[in-house]
Amino acid sequence: MLLLGIILLPVRALLVGLILLLAWPFAVISTACCPEKLTHPISDWRRKITRPALTFLARAMFFSMGFTVTVKGKVASPLEAPIFVVAPHSTFFDGIACVVAGLPSLVSRNENAQTPLVGRLLRALQPVLVSRVDPDSRKNTINEIKKRATSGGEWPQILVFPEGTCTNRSCLITFKPGAFIPGVPVQPVLLRYPNKLDTVTWTWQGYTFLQLCVLTFCQLFTKVEIEFMPVQAPSEEEKKDPVLFASRIRNLMAEALEIPVTDHTYEDCRLMISAGQLTLPMEAGLVEFSKISRKLKLDWDGIRKHLDEYASIASSSKGGRIGIEEFAEYLKLPVSDVLRQLFALFDRNNDGSIDFREYVIGLAVLCNPANTEEIIQVAFKLFDVDEDGYITEEEFCTILQASLGVPDLNVSGLFREIAQRDSVSYEEFKSFALKHPEYAKIFTTYLDLQTCHVFSLPEEVQTAPSVASNKVSPEVQEEGTSDKKVD
Repeated sequence: MLLLGIILLPVRALLVGLILLLAWPFAVISTACCPEKLTHPISDWRRKITRPALTFLARAMFFSMGFTVTVKGKVASPLEAPIFVVAPHSTFFDGIACVVAGLPSLVSRNENAQTPLVGRLLRALQPVLVSRVDPDSRKNTINEIKKRATSGGEWPQILVFPEGTCTNRSCLITFKPGAFIPGVPVQPVLLRYPNKLDTVTWTWQGYTFLQLCVLTFCQLFTKVEIEFMPVQAPSEEEKKDPVLFASRIRNLMAEALEIPVTDHTYEDCRLMISAGQLTLPMEAGLVEFSKISRKLKLDWDGIRKHLDEYASIASSSKGGRIGIEEFAEYLKLPVSDVLRQLFALFDRNNDGSIDFREYVIGLAVLCNPANTEEIIQVAFKLFDVDEDGYITEEEFCTILQASLGVPDLNVSGLFREIAQRDSVSYEEFKSFALKHPEYAKIFTTYLDLQTCHVFSLPEEVQTAPSVASNKVSPEVQEEGTSDKKVD
């Protein structure tokens, strides 16, 4: 690399710069007097002048970089497949697939179109531009892809990297449904880099853009294989469900590449970065976001908020996982049978600790459904022993001692966190309960224990006059633990 780089690096860098300058006038002709966001396709005469020249110069640029390209299969026409889906996406050099496919349109960030020189070249491809600041950008992008894909060849074909981020090609992550929503035939395109030395992979933890360019330019040649697979048309069911269509195409491409698939997505990468910033191990953020969000109806902001909560609990533990001690400390409660039962419900794989994925599932499945307005009202009435509309520290302590079976329990710290004064109003109690749904499951478990106790008594005792509805039965402390799975 050192010996070849002395000659190849400056020569190739010079050639790439020269080709970009030669391509710029053709890009200007193609986009002159056109708005940044196109509402109509570029006119035919512009295409006929600029498309052959830009295609030739793009091929020359990749050749000057040292890429040797092997193409398999046949490129589909716009009428056969309006959309190309390319995977695995691992580097900015993947743009070579766009060149081989005949310069179709790309889905790109709006900021890229503002870049000097390169932005003009990008606009010549009639891209679908995505804005990060526009809240309607996702909807507008999907509508634009639909419009172009169903134009009957009026617009150029669209090339999409459905993974949405770069990976190291060891597997295929979840495909985003954008390319599959129009319900039109797509042509899968496979990318392979069969080189002994990998100088192209551009991922979160690896070489920078400049480093990869230098390393690649120093190679005598870099091999690329591009395979155009047979066109895939969606079934009627897949037209209604783009996620199903995307899953089938991904499995088909993974089988051809002989690599596995995983349900991780770009959002998992974002969570990994966030976990690292919160001093957690980066792998703590891997939760299979796509599957979790779909099944539990959670969005990115909700899961990111849970990560902050999780970090506040797990930051003091080794390995970034929550043990029973950290769980008890977070809830400001002692380790008791009821708390162990709640911890076991979170600990899905029974390894004695709770990871972030188990924490998110536990809150969504166990705690949030139990944290209803009705449950909060019942809990407040139970704590408000004298029924004056406020909970004192003594009342609070009495109920928690009974529910947790710990007669010498000190709850001053927890009470001060809820109360703004010497007592707790219903609004303060409700606000705290909504922010900490974990307590709802403890309370409902306690109610279940009370119910089991009542129904286990003789019939004449059950029908006897009862104490006030908000009094606590002391016998609860003597009850055995309830069945975990039933709770």
